[in-house]
Amino acid sequence: MNRAPASVWRNPVHFLAFGLGSGAAPWAPGTVGTAAAVIPYLLWIQFLSPMLFVGLLVVTFVIGVWLCEKTSEDLGVHDHSGIVWDEFVGYWLTMFLAPQGWEWALVGFVLFRFFDILKPWPVKWADRRVPGGFGIMIDDVLAGVYAWIILQIAVQLIN
Repeated sequence: MNRAPASVWRNPVHFLAFGLGSGAAPWAPGTVGTAAAVIPYLLWIQFLSPMLFVGLLVVTFVIGVWLCEKTSEDLGVHDHSGIVWDEFVGYWLTMFLAPQGWEWALVGFVLFRFFDILKPWPVKWADRRVPGGFGIMIDDVLAGVYAWIILQIAVQLIN
């Protein structure tokens, strides 16, 4: 069982790194965090152009590197299981250029979780070898790239 530190509810940096508190879930915080990332995604896609979406991805990645680094340092644990900001960004990357609709949001969710859990090369390599906040973020971004590719292939085959 995952025990989230009390600072998640007091420290805004920890709160964000823990995915607005979703990473404090006692079981499967990565899955709960990814599910929480679906909500802002469904709101954003209604009014963000692809260029703005890319800008959002870049900004949330850069902020995420700092959030994850700072929270890890504060907690004294590299990549605490409750730090799920990386799952947020990985899922959002998966959904770049995906068709709108809850069905596609669900497919993207499943694909991202699959690659985040399976960790094919170089995801596993990055997870084990790249330090700091960048390391916490990059493996989920790579998992998001795998999921994005499969999702885009599915879109082309279905449409």
